[in-house]
Amino acid sequence: MSDNTMQRHAGLGAVLCLLWQGVAQAQGASGPAAPLGSTPPAAAFPHLEFAFEFRVTLAPAVVLGQTDFGHRQYIPITGGSIAGPKLTGEVVPGGWDYQLGLPDGCSMLSADYFIRTQDGTLIHVLNEGSACAPGGPGGARSFFRPRFEAPKGPYEWMTHATFVATLELDRPSPAVAGKVPPPLNAIRLKFYQVE
Repeated sequence: MSDNTMQRHAGLGAVLCLLWQGVAQAQGASGPAAPLGSTPPAAAFPHLEFAFEFRVTLAPAVVLGQTDFGHRQYIPITGGSIAGPKLTGEVVPGGWDYQLGLPDGCSMLSADYFIRTQDGTLIHVLNEGSACAPGGPGGARSFFRPRFEAPKGPYEWMTHATFVATLELDRPSPAVAGKVPPPLNAIRLKFYQVE
């Protein structure tokens, strides 16, 4: 081994040693680590901030039917509107909401579409999650994991932020007991940014 190589290795070792000492000192300053699985202090908990809401309009479902995996269908997305403190704009027609109904009454959902902000910027949306009917394993409330892919610029923050979304059915009139519910023309998604 050459003298230069030995000096580089010695220098790297010294840097790693200093880093390790810094980590050890930082841990010592904050006290011993809590036992694994301990509830963190309240200040460490993430919180949610309402960011915006989509009202997504839908065409009738295109049904493949029962498969080995469940009941498969997709719903074309025909458009919609967006409003909220962090974003306004519209849902671009042409996306899809893919659905797989499971025997337990829940559905796996994956919606893939684009939105256009008020200033004309296009952003890709991939929204995934599961939804259960009232009385099903997950209850009536559904949560989704949306991901946004925005171009470089003023909306780039959306690509790196973490969101959670809720879903509500937006029917033209309320359901009446014993009758077929009115057709579902739209859904409402409320997006919360994790801080």
